[in-house]
Amino acid sequence: MKKILIANRGEIAIRVMKTAHKMGIKTVAVYSEIDRNAPHVRFADESVCIGEAPSNKSYLLGDKIIKEAKRLSVDGIHPGYGFLSENAEFAEKVENNGLIFIGPKSNSIRIMGSKLAAKEAVKKYNIPMVPGIDKAVTNVKEASKIAKEIGFPILIKASAGGGGKGMRIVENEKDVEKQMARAISEATSAFGDGSVFIEKYITSPRHIEIQILADTHGNTFHIFERECSIQRRHQKVIEEAPSSILTSKLRAKMGEAAIKVAKSCNYIGAGTVEFLVDEKLNFYFLEMNTRLQVEHPVTELISNLDLVEEQINIARGKEISFKQEDLKINGHALELRVYAEDPMNDFLPSVGHLNTYKLPVGKGIRVDNGFEEDMDIPIYYDPMLSKLITYGKTREEAIQLMKEAIDNYIVEGVKTTLPFGKFVCEHEAFASGKFNTHFVKNYYTPEKLKAEIEEESRIAALIGLKIYLEDQKKLRIPNY
Repeated sequence: MKKILIANRGEIAIRVMKTAHKMGIKTVAVYSEIDRNAPHVRFADESVCIGEAPSNKSYLLGDKIIKEAKRLSVDGIHPGYGFLSENAEFAEKVENNGLIFIGPKSNSIRIMGSKLAAKEAVKKYNIPMVPGIDKAVTNVKEASKIAKEIGFPILIKASAGGGGKGMRIVENEKDVEKQMARAISEATSAFGDGSVFIEKYITSPRHIEIQILADTHGNTFHIFERECSIQRRHQKVIEEAPSSILTSKLRAKMGEAAIKVAKSCNYIGAGTVEFLVDEKLNFYFLEMNTRLQVEHPVTELISNLDLVEEQINIARGKEISFKQEDLKINGHALELRVYAEDPMNDFLPSVGHLNTYKLPVGKGIRVDNGFEEDMDIPIYYDPMLSKLITYGKTREEAIQLMKEAIDNYIVEGVKTTLPFGKFVCEHEAFASGKFNTHFVKNYYTPEKLKAEIEEESRIAALIGLKIYLEDQKKLRIPNY
C-alpha cells in the first residue's frame, strides 16, 4: 500500500495522515468547496474537491470518492469515523473496485450496523444482554405488553444508527404510545429505517467499551477498556482509559466477551464493543462500532500502540505483531471532545469565526486538532473542533493536567465545551470515580457553571491585585 485516500475531514483526516506519513505512505485528502482551505487539505500530499458544502453533496458521495481514488491510483481508502465509515455498501464497492477498504468486511458492518442483527449474531456466545425483545416492534399494544413483562422503566431504541437518535426512555405505560411514535419518526428521519425494539432501562449505568483488533490470520485481541459515561444527549463528551471501576478480573471477562462479539461476525480490523455496567458490576452487551472510535487516543496512550498503524497493517494482510499477554496498562489517559457548543445553552452548536485559537502544549498533552485561528466553523458538519487528551502516571495526574490544559486552550469567537470539561474535572463525583451516565442530569446546570466561572475570575482578579501591590512596594523601596 503506497497511497491511501482519507474519506473524511478535520482532525480525524489529519490523524490518519500523520500515521500514513510515518509509514511512508502518500495521502490524498478529499474536501468540499467550503473546506477548500482546511488544514487537512494542506496536510495531504494530494487533494481533490468532491462537491458542495452539504455532506450529502460531498463527503457522502461514495461513488465519486471511489472514482477519484482510482483516477489518482490510490491503493486503499480509510474512512475515519462518521460519514461513510459504517456504510456496508460503500465498503463493498471499494472492494469491488479493486481497492482496499481500511476497515472491516462489508458483511461485518452490515450485521453490527443493525442492533437487532447484532443481538442475533452474539446470542449463541452466551454474552449477557439487557433484558428485552430482540425483534422490531411496531404495534403499541404489543410494545405495552412487552414493557409490562420486563418492567418499567424501558428504553425504546432504533435498530439502525446511534448517537442517541431514535431513543426514548419510558417510565410508565401511558407514555408508551407517544414515545414510541417519536422514536419511530426520529429513526426514520435520521437513518431511513424506523425499526425500533424494547429493552429494560438500566437506571444508573456506566458506559464502558472494549477496543479490539482482529487480523486475517485468526487472531483477535482486546486492548482494554474506555469509560465513556460523561455524556450529553446520549453522546460522549469525556472519555478515559482505564475505567476507575473495573477490576483485573472483570476487565479480562469483558475483554473475552468483546472478542466473542467480534468473532460472531468474522470481524477484521479495529472495532469497539460497547457495554453497559450496572451498580453491581454486571455488564450487558450494547452494540459494536465497526470503525475507529473518536476516543481511540486514550487507548493508544495507555497501550503504547498506534491503532491507525495497526489498521493499515491488518488491511495489508499482516499478522498482528503482539499477543494478548504482551499488553499491559501504562498510566491513565483522559479525553475531552472540544465541541463548538454552548454549555450554557443546552449544548447548542455555536458556529462562528475563530478570532483566537491557541492550543495547549507540554508533556502529557496531546491535541488531535482540525482547525486553526481565523477559520470559520461550517454549519454543515459535526461541531467538534478537536480532542484534548492528557496522560499521567495516575488518574489524578491526568485530571490535574487536563484542568491546566483547558486553562491554556484559548478560544475566542465561539463557545466551546472547554468550561464544561473543567467543571467535570473539578467535580467531586468525577474525581472520586462515583458517577454514571446521568452525571449531567444529576450535577450540571448552566447556573452552576456560571457561578464557577465567576468565582475563578474573582480569584484571578485578587491574585492580579496582590501581585500589583507587591510590585508597587518593591518600586517604593529606596535603592542605596
